[in-house]
Amino acid sequence: MLGGVDEEFAGGLLPIGRFARLCRLSVKQLRHYDELGLLVPAWVDPASGYRYYRPGQARQALSIGLLRSLDVPLAVIGRVLSGPDPEGELERVRTALEAELARRRRTLATLERVLGEGLPAPRVEVVSEPARRVLLARDAAACMDDIGRAVGSCAARLAACGAAAGPMVGVFPVELDPPVPVTVAAAWEGAAGAGGGGRADPPPGTEPGVLAGGVFARVVHVGPYDQVALAYHALLVWCAEHGHTARGPVREVCVTDPAVTAPERLVTHLMIRLEDMG
Repeated sequence: MLGGVDEEFAGGLLPIGRFARLCRLSVKQLRHYDELGLLVPAWVDPASGYRYYRPGQARQALSIGLLRSLDVPLAVIGRVLSGPDPEGELERVRTALEAELARRRRTLATLERVLGEGLPAPRVEVVSEPARRVLLARDAAACMDDIGRAVGSCAARLAACGAAAGPMVGVFPVELDPPVPVTVAAAWEGAAGAGGGGRADPPPGTEPGVLAGGVFARVVHVGPYDQVALAYHALLVWCAEHGHTARGPVREVCVTDPAVTAPERLVTHLMIRLEDMG
């Protein structure tokens, strides 16, 4: 035995502390990677449990450190290091990072608007709305970042059947706990039934419905939809100050067409029905 290490392993084996310094990792990280089966020591002293590594394992250790610095999850690293990446694991990581970067940019733009204009304080109006017969499309968003996809899916179904003549109305719960139910409503020529000259049966993926009328609190948001949270803030503050508990749902009326309107000029009405609030 040489220093507690069998002669068979003495040549070239590095104790965990030295190997950690060589690979710019911590001893704690190396132990964790061993537990995950990601980087198993070349030899473990059965008496002390002390770990030893071969110099040739440095490449794998440094590769793990590099990929972790790029925010690649450990589970993905294990699959990538085991061979070629036919599943496109790294491509999916890149896509996720791009989505997070886009979200951060939207957040920064909203913060810059608050810095320039202060906390939002648009005027809240109390308005009366009649009940409206509409065509509805429904979906569910897995998370906050998935709401745009769900809304787009619903809007596409309504547009495909000619139900987008007027403003589309998104209907959302106040509390956006996933999965988030998403409903989009639009006027439809078949709402009056076959006797009125319209289609009696709703197109696939849609259903007839009614947007209830009543008295609503309404605030107008002007600007990119990404910053609509500022208008939500103003509406919910108004509700709280006037003794209303915001149970929702909240309606988002797209007054302008995003397909032909610059983001900074988009107009969206946020409305919440006061009779539904205690």
